[in-house]
Amino acid sequence: MSAPRTAGRIRSARTLPPPDPARSPQGRSRRGPSPRRKAGAWWFTPWLYLLAPLVLLVAFTWLPVVDMFSYSFTDWDGISPTRNWVGLSNYTDLFTRPQLFQVFWVSLFYLGASVVQICAALYFATVLSFDTRLRNLFKGILFFPYLINGVAVGFVFLYFFQPGGTLDTVLHWFGLGPHLWLGNPHLVNTSLAGVSVWRFMGLNMVLFLGAIQSIPPQLYEAAALDGASRWQQFRYVIAPSIRPIISLSVILAISGSLSVFEIPFIMTGGSNNSETFVIQTIKLAFNFNKTGLASAAAVVLLAIVLLVTWVQRLLFPDERVEQS
Repeated sequence: MSAPRTAGRIRSARTLPPPDPARSPQGRSRRGPSPRRKAGAWWFTPWLYLLAPLVLLVAFTWLPVVDMFSYSFTDWDGISPTRNWVGLSNYTDLFTRPQLFQVFWVSLFYLGASVVQICAALYFATVLSFDTRLRNLFKGILFFPYLINGVAVGFVFLYFFQPGGTLDTVLHWFGLGPHLWLGNPHLVNTSLAGVSVWRFMGLNMVLFLGAIQSIPPQLYEAAALDGASRWQQFRYVIAPSIRPIISLSVILAISGSLSVFEIPFIMTGGSNNSETFVIQTIKLAFNFNKTGLASAAAVVLLAIVLLVTWVQRLLFPDERVEQS
């Protein structure tokens, strides 16, 4: 009777699951912490990688903005260790003195030039996205002005607009007399805005061209089968597909038209009613030692840019474009 019992015990022992090596004889697990516990213990790891850029952002962006905002309520001259609190008088002077407020009208010239710039860039990007002869050559020619340094562009167009210069010589061929392009207050801002269009149009063209080339070719094929013309392909295929890039270009154009500096500063120095908002702010801070008033002007410029961006986002929200 003992042999069958022994055989049954052996068979039952074989059917038992093998012991878990991760458990101790006392039944306690010797495995490491669970994945959930690991995730909770190392939640701060991504922030360690973000620590350096966050420190740089706070040190060189947010703290200077806070200091600028505090300076705008004082009469600090930028040198004296003492600053007197003047409240909102700097902002009142900025909006009530005509010589300080007229720079906003100068920005309208550059804003109109930005509209021309975006339309021209969109036109050339659309034309060069199709199979056009020498399109790579034209891409390089149109983008080349953006690669030139702004100081060099200013000096080149000084000779272009000078009396008897390149522009007057070309106009003389058509029987048009010379003009004081940079000396006439009625022509100077239009001339400077034209230089901005020439320089920055290539950048917008490259942005639009990259967005257009990301459109699936099946959409063009379907539009061609339906008999769509080039204009209809642009209206119903290209424009809706690159709407986010157009929105970005509009924001950059508006902020850029308010903060123009290089070209008018080099070519005219802000004379003949060509002084922009940034040139005025720099003169207030470094030529007239009115750092408090200049800080108020910088705060107003920042507020205008943020307001315009918010309004643009509110009127034209970013929508996910489905390309299929």
